[in-house]
Amino acid sequence: MDIRIRGLDAAPFHALAHLPTEDQAERLATVRTVDSHPGFPCRVSLDDALPGETVVLANFQHQDAATPFRASHAIYVRLAANQAFDAVNTVPPALARRTLSLRAFNAGGWLLGATLTPGTDVLDAARTLLARDEVAYLHAHYAAMGCYAAWLGRAA
Repeated sequence: MDIRIRGLDAAPFHALAHLPTEDQAERLATVRTVDSHPGFPCRVSLDDALPGETVVLANFQHQDAATPFRASHAIYVRLAANQAFDAVNTVPPALARRTLSLRAFNAGGWLLGATLTPGTDVLDAARTLLARDEVAYLHAHYAAMGCYAAWLGRAA
C-alpha cells in the first residue's frame, strides 16, 4: 500500500503573521524567531526551521470532527514555507527525526487505534493501521510534545 503524507496550507498562517500583535493574541498566535535546530518543525514544509528564520506559532484545530476526539494544539509554520509537503512513500525530515504517535480515525472522526513509531518507520506503521478498512486517515503527532505533525492516508 502506498502512503501519502501532507503538510498544511501556508496561507492562513502567513496571514496571521501580518496582523497586529493584539489581533494575533486574540487568534492564539504569535511570531517567533528560531533560535535552535531542530526544534521548530514546520507543519507546511514538514522540515525544521533554521536558526534566524521567522515562524508563526499558532493554535490549530487539526481534528475538527463533531466527536469527543475534536482536538487542537500549538504548531509552527515557517514564513519561508509556501508549498505544502505532499508526497507518496516519502518521509519528510521533521517526521523522520522524531518519535511519532500515529492516530487512526474513521470517516466520522472517531479514534479507532494508535501506535508509537520511530519516524523512520512511519510508512510501515501507517500501512499496518490503514490495513483496516474502517480506518479513513491517520494523524501523526510528535510523541514528546503531543502536537499535531501531519496527515497520512492511502495514496489514490
